[in-house]
Amino acid sequence: MKIRLTYTLILVFFLSIIQAQVKEAPDRQRGEGPWTQLIIRGVTLINGNGAPPTGPVDIIVENNQIVRIVNVGNPGMPLTDEGRPKLKAGGKELDCNGMYLMPGFVDMHGHIGGKAQGADAEYVFKLWMAHGITTIRDPACGNGLDWVLKHKDRSQKNEITAPRIKAYTVFGQGWDKEPGREIGDFPNKPEEARQWVRDNAKKGSDGIKFFGAPPEIMQAALDENKQLGLGSACHHAQMDVARWNVLNSARAGLTTMEHWYGLPEALFDNKTVQNYPLDYNYRNEQNRFEEAGRLWKQAAKPGSEKWNEVMDELLELDFTIDPTFNIYEASRDLHRTRRLEWHEEYTMPALWRFYMPSKISHGSYWHFWGTEQEVAWRDNYRIWMQFVNEYKNKGGRVTAGSDSGFIYQLYGFAYIRELELLRESGFHPMEVIMSATLKGAEALGMDDKIGTVQVGKLADFVIVEENPLVNLKVLYGTGAIKLTDDNEVVRVGGVKYTVKDGVVYDAKQLLEDVRQMVKAAKSEEEYEILQPGVKKRVDP
Repeated sequence: MKIRLTYTLILVFFLSIIQAQVKEAPDRQRGEGPWTQLIIRGVTLINGNGAPPTGPVDIIVENNQIVRIVNVGNPGMPLTDEGRPKLKAGGKELDCNGMYLMPGFVDMHGHIGGKAQGADAEYVFKLWMAHGITTIRDPACGNGLDWVLKHKDRSQKNEITAPRIKAYTVFGQGWDKEPGREIGDFPNKPEEARQWVRDNAKKGSDGIKFFGAPPEIMQAALDENKQLGLGSACHHAQMDVARWNVLNSARAGLTTMEHWYGLPEALFDNKTVQNYPLDYNYRNEQNRFEEAGRLWKQAAKPGSEKWNEVMDELLELDFTIDPTFNIYEASRDLHRTRRLEWHEEYTMPALWRFYMPSKISHGSYWHFWGTEQEVAWRDNYRIWMQFVNEYKNKGGRVTAGSDSGFIYQLYGFAYIRELELLRESGFHPMEVIMSATLKGAEALGMDDKIGTVQVGKLADFVIVEENPLVNLKVLYGTGAIKLTDDNEVVRVGGVKYTVKDGVVYDAKQLLEDVRQMVKAAKSEEEYEILQPGVKKRVDP
């Protein structure tokens, strides 16, 4: 009974946050194409394979497949038409002379909105696409598997403006709908777990998102899922991590880990549980997150025998780490994260309310967040980032995921912040692009189709006017601040075009659509964004 209750609390808590379906995405109104032929002219290519930039090149796409990549001149020299690929009748030419092109970005942790957040599918999809994200993994299918699979199919057919979707169902979802079972029940026997996994695969799911469970349940479910060849992810929640950490999961067949929960626990060398205060309560989220910020310091020290043993075993198992650094950044700098410049025009009123300090909303754990908590989290990040960077340096796969819609992190914008935080961890900018593209594609088993700009692969591209390797901030929808030679302050950057499945989207137009959605919502509610504890002022 105790085993059932523990996991049920986690599952019910999670599903209560996001399971209500958000408004479906409307028919596609944006984007041109696809065409029988698309030629992108004169770009500098920053590929996802770690190769240095090269250009200018013309990239030729036919029926959503890259067929040629042609060198068409020399840097800094005028381009001529001599020797360049010719446009066929009915084709489309995109003049991108002087711009930079990368493979489409992969967001490995993309929840498709939430009813409580007031984030409908169109709003979320357009923010992602405006930031060059052409593929997402939905790690929970909080709107329901059928809902997500419907949007996956419509996206594949280019019927909606949306990234490509990989659907990972939260473990146990739908089990309470079985005849004779109670609400909140879940597979609590190994054979039940195996049966749920088989049923999940038959429904069309691409994988499973776990939060942990009793060891015998995790072992059975992961083994069955591995035999079926599906992907898996896990947020190793504290409720079961003492008995089942990241190493246990990786050995049993887990393909990717979310965040970092379960990794410090695998690195314990002088304890079996974290140093919980004796009045700790997991459901009190300030308790939960302030103590999480002290966890890495309780693990084996960097470079120690235990540190290296755990890292080497994960490498041997070809395990993927999806750190989602951005989603906890408010924990180390609440003021900065809360005042991010895009909130004013791109954050929905309902989403802003969801972010506010609350004992009810998930991730709104600012009961009395202060200097001590932030200092602990900064120390946490230093060690966490060191592990991730070393893992990458030893050949480990590290991907980019955002987990937006919580803790002041906004869809699309937060993904670019994740890239900046990978850079802070020690990644070279080209390694950052690899994590955002090829490594994500590998983790999803799609590197034969996406992840690099290569003949035979699909036409997924991010095109920007500024060099993102020099300054990743040019990928933000709000761009980067630059001072001209004439001492004029200007905004530069923002993704120019997002190309997904050969369809060309004006990224700035997508952002404008979102801005208008937010403006309309604010007007309807007569709402203005105020900081926590500040009352609306009425001028005399």
